[in-house]
Amino acid sequence: MRIAVGSDHAGYDLKAELAKHLADGGHEVVDMGTNSPDVSVDYPKFGEAVGQAVVSGQVELGLCVCGTGIGISIAANKVPGIRAALVHDVTTAGLAREHNDANVICFGGRTTGIIVATEALDTFLGTAYAGGRHQRRIDEITQ
Repeated sequence: MRIAVGSDHAGYDLKAELAKHLADGGHEVVDMGTNSPDVSVDYPKFGEAVGQAVVSGQVELGLCVCGTGIGISIAANKVPGIRAALVHDVTTAGLAREHNDANVICFGGRTTGIIVATEALDTFLGTAYAGGRHQRRIDEITQ
C-alpha cells in the first residue's frame, strides 16, 4: 500500500519511526515533509499535503504527526474528502477505520509513544470499514 506521511518539527521523530515501520512492513512511503526536527515549521501545510495526496489517489492512506496531533488533524480535515482521525491507542485507531472510514491517521509526537503508535497504526491498517449503518453518518459528514 502507498501511504503519505507528513509532520511538523514536533512530530518529526515519531513520523520517521513510523515511516520506517511502514517501509519495513512492505508499504511504499511517500514523505511529504518536514525533513528535520531542528527547524520550526507550520503543521497546516503538511496536513494539507498528506490530505491532497490521499484525495488525488497518489496514495491510499495518510499519516500525520504534530506535537499533539490536534492541529495537523484539523488541517488535514480541511481537504474535502479527508476523514483524519486523531488516535491515542488501538481502540481509537480501529474504530476510526471501522466506523468512520478514516483515511488519515494522526498522532501526537509529544503525547504518544512509539510502541502505542506502532500498534495503533497496525490496527488502523488492518481494520476494514464496516459500512452499513455507518455510511449514513459518513454521508452526513461529506455534505
